[in-house]
Amino acid sequence: MSRDPYSSTRRQGLRAIGLGTVLLTALSAGRIATARERGASDNESAIPGGATTLQDLARRLAQAPRHRQFESVPFMLTDQHMWDKQAADALLGYQYAYKQMWDVADLAGPWPGLMREAMNGQVFANGRHDFLAVSATHGLAHLALFSQSMWDKYELAKLAGPHFTRNTLIAEKDGVSPHDALQDMAGFYGPQNNNVTSLQRRGAVFVACHDSIHAISRTLAQSSSSSSRSANEIAADLTNNLIPDAVLVPSVVAFMVDLQKKGFTYA
Repeated sequence: MSRDPYSSTRRQGLRAIGLGTVLLTALSAGRIATARERGASDNESAIPGGATTLQDLARRLAQAPRHRQFESVPFMLTDQHMWDKQAADALLGYQYAYKQMWDVADLAGPWPGLMREAMNGQVFANGRHDFLAVSATHGLAHLALFSQSMWDKYELAKLAGPHFTRNTLIAEKDGVSPHDALQDMAGFYGPQNNNVTSLQRRGAVFVACHDSIHAISRTLAQSSSSSSRSANEIAADLTNNLIPDAVLVPSVVAFMVDLQKKGFTYA
């Protein structure tokens, strides 16, 4: 029987990924359930920054409250209680040396595959298991961060363009697992599984942009199917239905300045 020269690296990488995935999944489920049971003003004790591993960062992000019970949100956010301030601070406080920010604005662009390639290279080739990839998501690419129910309700496929009839960017390939072989092109780490959900399971963080949400909402408010609701009301609905674990900030292009100041390389 031939020996797999990648087996040792694969075991080490999967061990690190597995720990982070299990922790992130368990804590996120608890955090989401709790957040839905209480008002956004509760649990405002500070989440300390300074995480040095993905596992620790996942724990801190899962503990940070998410504000998802809005009835209306304004054009410009000035109140810190209206975005995920603690989660954003925990992200900025990540102390690991290798971390990268992706400027994601084109919904149909190559960013899911490029983020996957960066993570594969840093983790499996360079052995940097705590490498952090962050998507600074804005523009029409922000459609990827809304649940399928929002795509159906507001007919977001009309905005998404000809490549999307539904939000396939949050759909993992059937049957994939972090235990898949690294060389499996159709597996969890391969190019046939480029999606937001798998990247999140590996530790990537997707930052959501209020400015982009409101811009999309203003467009929707002008359409006949959504004309009965104001842009502020639609923006609240979209915000309340962001994909799990997204980190909402007032403006992603403003937040990119903070990420770069904290040592995130720009892609």
